[in-house]
Amino acid sequence: MDLNALADDIRRWGAELGFDAIGITDTDLGEHPAHLERWLAAGHAGTMDWMARHADLRAAPERLEPWTLRVICARMDYRPPDDAPLALLEDGARAYVSRYALGRDYHRVIRPRLARLAERIEARVGGRYRAFTDSAPVLEKALAEKAGLGWIGKNTLLLARDAGSLFFLGEIFTDVPLPVDPPHAEEHCGSCTACLDVCPTNAFVGPRQLDASRCIAYLTIEHRGPIPEDLREPMGNRVFGCDDCQLVCPWNKFSKATREDDFHPRHGLEAAELRDLFAWSEATFLERTAGSAIRRTGYEGWLRNLAVALGNAPPDPRTISLLEQRRDEVTDLVREHVDWALARQRATAAG
Repeated sequence: MDLNALADDIRRWGAELGFDAIGITDTDLGEHPAHLERWLAAGHAGTMDWMARHADLRAAPERLEPWTLRVICARMDYRPPDDAPLALLEDGARAYVSRYALGRDYHRVIRPRLARLAERIEARVGGRYRAFTDSAPVLEKALAEKAGLGWIGKNTLLLARDAGSLFFLGEIFTDVPLPVDPPHAEEHCGSCTACLDVCPTNAFVGPRQLDASRCIAYLTIEHRGPIPEDLREPMGNRVFGCDDCQLVCPWNKFSKATREDDFHPRHGLEAAELRDLFAWSEATFLERTAGSAIRRTGYEGWLRNLAVALGNAPPDPRTISLLEQRRDEVTDLVREHVDWALARQRATAAG
């Protein structure tokens, strides 16, 4: 078998399956495991204890699957077409949902495609395979950087010169000794610090150093308790995730609109009114977020995040009325944020 020809076929098959780039690397992650260890030691993982529990597996792909010789890394773009995220962030009455979560849950789209790609390779040469997309302890960005798909920027995200950073990553572990691609040799952030400067909660402690416990994406998705009061106002209208450090990145002028209909916005969530979303019952939440990454925050977290956004919204008697109406219907956790929002709305309305 000509493994170079097979690698070319894998790229072609990947494109046929909707992937926008494919790279191949080995399992040596260089300095990335040490960076992870320092990040965990600094307490920057917040309450994400699972990051530390499986750190040894992240550090070495062959520990996760001992037969692994190569990792096939794949990229799939997700930017919605005709999107105007910056204008939405300035509209305090509407909810900002991270653009990756507007459509179908990426796990449900990418992992089956990777499995189909693995099946095609297996049919050609045999071997063993396992497919991932943010679904196992894998240092995805480190592997993708080494596979030549881009470089890890100052905002800790993978950047590609021809695509920015608005894309998903996935991997196939295999024991087939495919030829590896050259790693991305240099970063192209230069002296730019736009991503670091724009962060609403000052979550970056330095270039490529993110304190997740202050990151709005962490606070609105992974964090299960009360949102620290000093971070509520900076959250603005961001109710699920945050894209600010990507939206200001100059490289994202090269981002491409997704080719996948599954990643197009659903249920009007690309610019929904906060009050409409806060009025959802749990049944409505479950219906409207079926097959969506938004499910991860849960109904309680969804209402908590919306309450904060309503507290930051322009003063409006209708907002105060809705908050008062729902105050006794929600959990203690949400009620704490509703009371904060009511105090903010009343104080702002009073001038």
